[in-house]
Amino acid sequence: MPDLRTIILAAGKGTRMKSDLPKVLHQVGGRPIIQYVIDVVKAVGSLKTYIVVGHQGTKVEAFLGKGFCCVEQKKLLGTADAVRCTEKELRAYHGDVLILCGDTPLLDKAVIKQVVQKHRKTKASVTFLTATVNDPQGYGRIIRNERGQAVVIREEKDADASEKKIKEINAGVYCFRSQDLFSVLKAIKLNKKKKEFYLTDIVELFVNKGLKAKTVETQDVSSCLGVNTKEDLAVAETVMRERILKNFMLQGVTIIDPKTTYIDADVKIGKDTVIRPFTFIERDVHIGNTCCIGPFARLRPGVRLSDSVEIGNFTEVSRTKMGKGTYMKHFSYLGDAVVGSKVNIGAGAITANFDGKNKNITKIDDEAFIGSDSVLVAPVTVGKKAVIGAGSVVTKGTKVPPRKVAMGIPARVR
Repeated sequence: MPDLRTIILAAGKGTRMKSDLPKVLHQVGGRPIIQYVIDVVKAVGSLKTYIVVGHQGTKVEAFLGKGFCCVEQKKLLGTADAVRCTEKELRAYHGDVLILCGDTPLLDKAVIKQVVQKHRKTKASVTFLTATVNDPQGYGRIIRNERGQAVVIREEKDADASEKKIKEINAGVYCFRSQDLFSVLKAIKLNKKKKEFYLTDIVELFVNKGLKAKTVETQDVSSCLGVNTKEDLAVAETVMRERILKNFMLQGVTIIDPKTTYIDADVKIGKDTVIRPFTFIERDVHIGNTCCIGPFARLRPGVRLSDSVEIGNFTEVSRTKMGKGTYMKHFSYLGDAVVGSKVNIGAGAITANFDGKNKNITKIDDEAFIGSDSVLVAPVTVGKKAVIGAGSVVTKGTKVPPRKVAMGIPARVR
């Protein structure tokens, strides 16, 4: 594939979010919004990515870590100015440049590939993504000439009454020929109303110079959603959740009620596992085959469940490994635990893993039986086939030998 570079615009203040957190770091599906954009860039095959940061840029850079070239937009003067900030980095580059917005978590990598492919096939100076929507409010409108060619992107605040009726919108995805981009970029004038330089103005300038501008229209309107408000964030979360759940069901996972099931993006679930209603499964959770989760269960990051594990109602598990065939059916909490196979965790049993300073480990070996309402004050070790009596408190540092019984407050080995 020919060389491709990408610019991600992530400098905006996001004032409508009413938040101290940078807009692109708000989470959708358990991941920061910008991470989805980065994943699309990787899937498309971009060799290098430049991320334009501005407002609270240090927080964005801290999240990104090494491997990205962050370029600061010192004064927030609009999208065209943001792109101009990368000119020094791309001055010697003569390939294609993909430009994406950092606040678009629902982008479809297949559609972005289509934009790049059409751009190269038609040898256009710019190819950009559009969509036709029922309610175009807030979006730039695509104005076409009598031959159906896109000649202008008109921002809504600058559109007249007839232009506002247009339902084809700009989706904020562009692929440029690098040399054409930077040669024309300097001709963009300051918008008098917003006191900003609009990247969208470049389309009209290209057309006036006789440079070729092409479009790709997507049918997936949701992929165009930019997150500008908390309401947008909620909509993006809903769409992302539907995508995640659909993907799991296609892989053989049974989800009883998708409307009441919440699963983050970075989760793995094996086939023939059943997820019951009102279950929350957070990022970095791996679930094996033929498990049963819920109803009213919460699995937090770091959970690893082997095959045929049952996690029942009103339960919470965090940073815990559970072996094959282990049951924890109701009213229990396990945190920072390593649990073997065929273990029974009784109703109301918990690990007291935090001592005020450290998170401590509880180890429970195969076929152990943890009685109802027992408390294991970590660090604790429970041996193979050992039994913890109902209502017992196993104190810090206790090691219950295999096949022994520990019971009482504090628990004594019998």
